[in-house]
This record gives sequence, structure tokens and C-alpha cells, in this order.
Amino acid sequence: MSTSTDLRIPDAPADHTDDENLVVARKWHPWRWVISAAVLILVAQFVHGLATNPGWDWATFAQYFTASSVLSALWMTIKLTLWGTFLGFALGVLLAIGRLSNNPVLQVVSWTYIWAFRSIPLIVQLLFWFNIAYLYKTLSIGIPFGPAFFEFGVAGVISGFTAAVIGLALHQAAYSAEIIRAGIISVDHGQIEAANALGIPRYRQFVKIVLPQAMRAILPNAANEVISLFKGTSIVSTMAIAELFYQVQVIFGRTGRVVPMLMVATVWYIILTTILSIGQYYVERHYTRGSARALPLTPWQRVVAKYREIRDSGIGAPRGATK
Repeated sequence: MSTSTDLRIPDAPADHTDDENLVVARKWHPWRWVISAAVLILVAQFVHGLATNPGWDWATFAQYFTASSVLSALWMTIKLTLWGTFLGFALGVLLAIGRLSNNPVLQVVSWTYIWAFRSIPLIVQLLFWFNIAYLYKTLSIGIPFGPAFFEFGVAGVISGFTAAVIGLALHQAAYSAEIIRAGIISVDHGQIEAANALGIPRYRQFVKIVLPQAMRAILPNAANEVISLFKGTSIVSTMAIAELFYQVQVIFGRTGRVVPMLMVATVWYIILTTILSIGQYYVERHYTRGSARALPLTPWQRVVAKYREIRDSGIGAPRGATK
């Protein structure tokens, strides 16, 4: 009868340290504090100058900021932006389709249009359409190179506002076409081939597969173009159209208060640009669904989460340390 001995390695003594109570000290970054302090000093000096320098003339600013003439001009600026954006992107979609088509005529025409209108400055295009009546006194609708069925005078149809909308829209179309085309071709072609293999109709391929992914690439650049167009409406002042910048020029030409009136225009441009930027953020956030496991937090949600983190962190951790 044989006996066996059970040899076992004794267990290591248990470590009763609570890992959850361990803290890791942060790495000290002195230059971050130095740079932050310098930037805050510069910002404080700028704000102090805004508040104490009498040249800003905030009383005149407050007087005209919500004046009826300024608000009417602001509405004109908004209308120019809306019409230019809508017609520009509508035409841009057609141009993008022409660039992506297999028809050589559409490809050449679309490319030529984009090349020409991106090459000509916006102010030149606006002045050209504003003076189109010098070239064509009348326009007619009928058979090409044949009899006309209807004829009308250009000066009576194309007003200053109409000429501005045409110029802004045609200029915007050239840029939006390239943005849309770039967004579409950014989608992996293998997905389209897989959809064709599954027999999915082309319309559903575009709506359900291509468009949602293309919008992620299109939206940031498209929103930047809308903001640029909104600010670019100030060029319309050369056509004596009563948009925001033109009206501000009229007022400071009459009163001599140049700086406060420029601040009126500046603040309104900042307010509306901020509204457009907020809308851009939420639209982009909507189209990020499917590209990430969870949607990114909104700024308000980040503030609430930070507040809860500070509230729940307690006061037990030493200064300069984090759990």
C-alpha cells in the first residue's frame, strides 16, 4: 500500500487594500497654467476696453440695435440667405448628378459651370446680373431659333432683389455641387455592389444606404457654405439693396457714428451665425446615428454630467488627486 503526500504551495497573504480607495495623482503641467493665465489677462483687458472706452458709444449702439430700419434690413438679409441657400443647393444637386452621370454631355456642362462660377468673384457676378438689362432689353419664351410665344422686358422683371438672389444662388450652386458630389463618392462602393447583389432598387439604395452616410460628409461643409453665404450678403450693399450692412452704412453716413453702427451689424451677424451653428450641431448629431454606439453628449448634457460628477465626487480626495 502506497501513500501519497499532498504538496501545495501556500497561498500568498491576502492583500486587504481596498483598490477602490486608491488615488492617482495628476501630472503637473505648469505651462498650461501660465498660458491660460496669459490668455485670461488678454481677454480681461479686451473686455475692460469694451466697457470703459467711450469710443464704442454703447448708448448709440443700444439706440439702433433694435431700430425698425435695422430689423427690416436684417429681415432682407435673412431672405437673401434663405433664397440663395434653397435655390443654390437645389441647382447644386442637379450639377452633382450631372458630374456623377455617365452622360458625357452632362459631365462637361456641369464641370464647365462649376469651373466658371468658382472662378468669377461673387461681386462681379452680382453686378453682372444687376446690369443684365444693358445686354438684354427683352426676353422671350418660345421655340429656340423660332417664333416667340411670350415676350417681356428685363428691367421690369429682374429687380435688384431678384438679381441679388440669382447671383447668390448661381454662385452657391457651384460650391454646393462639389460638396454634394464629394459626400456621395465618399461612401464605400462595396456597399452599393452588395445592395445590387441583393436586388435592392436604386432609389432605396440611395435613400437608405448612400444618403445617410453621405450626409455625414456633406453637412459640415454645407453648413459652412450657408454661414459664408449669410455673411456674403453684405456684398449686395454694392447694389443699393437695403440689407443689414447697407442700412448700417446709411445710418452712420447720416449720423457719423461709425463704430457703434458697425457693432450693431457685427452683433447681429454673430447672433444669427450662432443660431446657424447650433442648428448645424444638432443636425450633424442626428446623422451620426449608426456610426457610433452612442450619440455624443450635447453641451447641456455635458454640463449636467460634470455637475453630477463634482457633486458625487465627495471631499475625501486630496487636492491635486483624482479617483
